[in-house]
Amino acid sequence: MNEHSPGAAFETGAVSHAGRVRSHNEDNLVVRPEHGLWAVADGMGGHQNGAMASATVAASLSAIGPAASAAELLDRLERGVIEANAELRRKIREHDGATMGATLAVLLAHGRHFACVWCGDSRIYLVRGNGITQVSRDHTEAQDMIERGLLTAEEARTWPRRHVITRAIGVHDRPELEIDHGELEGGDVFVLCSDGLTDHVRDEEILQAASSGGAQAASDALLALTLERGATDNVTVIVVRYHHDGGTEKTRWVPNMRQRRSDAP
Repeated sequence: MNEHSPGAAFETGAVSHAGRVRSHNEDNLVVRPEHGLWAVADGMGGHQNGAMASATVAASLSAIGPAASAAELLDRLERGVIEANAELRRKIREHDGATMGATLAVLLAHGRHFACVWCGDSRIYLVRGNGITQVSRDHTEAQDMIERGLLTAEEARTWPRRHVITRAIGVHDRPELEIDHGELEGGDVFVLCSDGLTDHVRDEEILQAASSGGAQAASDALLALTLERGATDNVTVIVVRYHHDGGTEKTRWVPNMRQRRSDAP
């Protein structure tokens, strides 16, 4: 799909695929460039429960409408996540404590500012100039081990517990989100993806795909590369390219902090 926001110059490409091994796709995505919102949700808990979990999160975020300010957009996102988390907790009780949850990666844009919000191991990358930065930090046991100096990043790619996540929507009574933010620059490209992509594709390959063509072409190329390498999991990719429109408006997200716990009011 290719869409452009009427209020800002965003080009969006998106794709989601069950992969080569799994028969069901437990990923869901949200593409709302007109509202400054893009999201990937990766379900956990088996075919039915995982798909239900990610769909519940995606449905809640899809209901978020246009916001008058950055603070309002962030507040609406957090309320949507809280509502989805509460709904998943209710469904878990109805299913006698069945495992059910979803990771989440979200890009928000308002004016000339962006915010990245995430929970779990779905990732958000920023391609700027000739470089790529992983904006999100994986909420996984493997990442914790890396930060403690017990694993190298290369060792973590094959560590048996590399897919054990430490945060997910629906797992606890109150969801815990992490946020980072910055100012948009012309030519910025964001890549949101489930771990089905990063299990097979390295950062430098994401950079190459995101730098070499349009948003949809980049999404398709990353999916093709994943399928070529076996695609052992569902794979979802959203590519968002910002074309500077010459505006000077700048906004600020509130609160200005990297980590934030979403507490129901």
